[in-house]
Amino acid sequence: MSGTDNPDNVVWLGSPSFPAAAKAAVADSRLRANLRKATGTIRDKRLAVSAELDDWEELRTAAAAIKRATLRHLDAHLLRLEASVTAAGGTVHWAADADEANRIVTELVRATGEREVVKVKSMATQEIGLNDALAEAGIRAYETDLAELIVQLGDDRPSHILVPAIHKGRAEIREIFRDAMGQWGRPAPDDLTDEPGDLAEAARLHLRERFLRAKVAVSGANFAAADTGTVVVVESEGNGRMCLTLPETLITVMGIEKVLPSFADLEVFLQLLPRSSTGERMNPYTSMWTGPTEGDGPRAFHLVLLDNGRTATLKDTVGRQTLGCIRCSACLNVCPVYERTGGHAYGSVYPGPIGAVLTPQLVGVEQVATLPYASTLCGACYDACPVKIDIPEVLVHLRAHAVDAKRRGPVRTPEALLMKAAAATLSSPRRLGMAQRAAALGGRLLARHGILRRLPGPLARWSDTRDTPAPPQETFRAWWRRERSPR
Repeated sequence: MSGTDNPDNVVWLGSPSFPAAAKAAVADSRLRANLRKATGTIRDKRLAVSAELDDWEELRTAAAAIKRATLRHLDAHLLRLEASVTAAGGTVHWAADADEANRIVTELVRATGEREVVKVKSMATQEIGLNDALAEAGIRAYETDLAELIVQLGDDRPSHILVPAIHKGRAEIREIFRDAMGQWGRPAPDDLTDEPGDLAEAARLHLRERFLRAKVAVSGANFAAADTGTVVVVESEGNGRMCLTLPETLITVMGIEKVLPSFADLEVFLQLLPRSSTGERMNPYTSMWTGPTEGDGPRAFHLVLLDNGRTATLKDTVGRQTLGCIRCSACLNVCPVYERTGGHAYGSVYPGPIGAVLTPQLVGVEQVATLPYASTLCGACYDACPVKIDIPEVLVHLRAHAVDAKRRGPVRTPEALLMKAAAATLSSPRRLGMAQRAAALGGRLLARHGILRRLPGPLARWSDTRDTPAPPQETFRAWWRRERSPR
């Protein structure tokens, strides 16, 4: 996935449609077992810790109100954020799309003279295909999150927002470490087992040398406060803290929807996010920085504000609520469809229910027309969302867009041809009457010869399981004229 090969960058080129990909995924029993165990564990933890708060629903309501109010005045908050970051000594860059964002980051890294970067919280950079863009420029990017490291070493794709390697079991991870770690740096120990502690230690030793020598880091962001210019990253392993403090240059790529009006708003979201994502009361590591600080952390800070379809999404009064997402993945962990198909079936950086509504808005419904149908509309995602995004409402809304897009395009399927013929017939009383008379006559002839008992071709699926009644001798319209028409 690269900026040059895929102008939208949110979707993976060559991916099959969701129905085809889901069919293959459902047949993978090991994948289903991994997903069921992982999502079930996270789901139970989230329910337990959220139940501890008496004001949980009030927090959700407050978060939804903050997000929706922010989106209504997003331009003003972004300008205020730019001013605050600049006043604190940082530099703000504006990127309209993936290609522009990749170009900005590549030029910033080249200006340092470095040829490698370490990365953390990289979902926005996955969206734009930054790693491939950097590789084309001769710059190697090293993922430092444990799950992202597994995906990178395995030449794989993330399948979950919070746990990108959720589709991998411990034995598979051990083999990936043993086979690939040496190609990227320090190799895995020869006696590596699949025990979690051993796998974590192997990753820690492999990454430590990267942290200590890296001069440039690239991060994403969970939030940014417009009034102070403070950027926030929350994570569980400490790799983020290493990336955000040790390198001399820090480049943050942030979707424009991540801005919050004030630093005080973090009080709400830092309670909701850990409970909704990992089932923890607070994040083990919450890193905040307001520009560079002399003698502490990076000497240069660059904030790249990424649009890449978000402004277009704002125009949709129903769909814009999707931009309130805080990437907690709670909707994935309760979704019966995701639990059985995994994230790869969605063909997008953003899997699960939130991906089924976000991706079509970022790239256009026509390109991923099957994604809005990747749901049972059970509503579990809405109940779990900490910012009350009505995902079922948006799914139905986007399905209507998908249908309209097909209607505007050329007629290709037999079903579409039948629907167009039906529309033409039903729109004219004269044509309808003629069709009814012809159908009645034809039906009686077919019934007389026994053909209605088993219809030919694909229609046999109907007649194999039910009786096909013969049309009446007289249509309702003819009966009405005979019995009710004034004489």
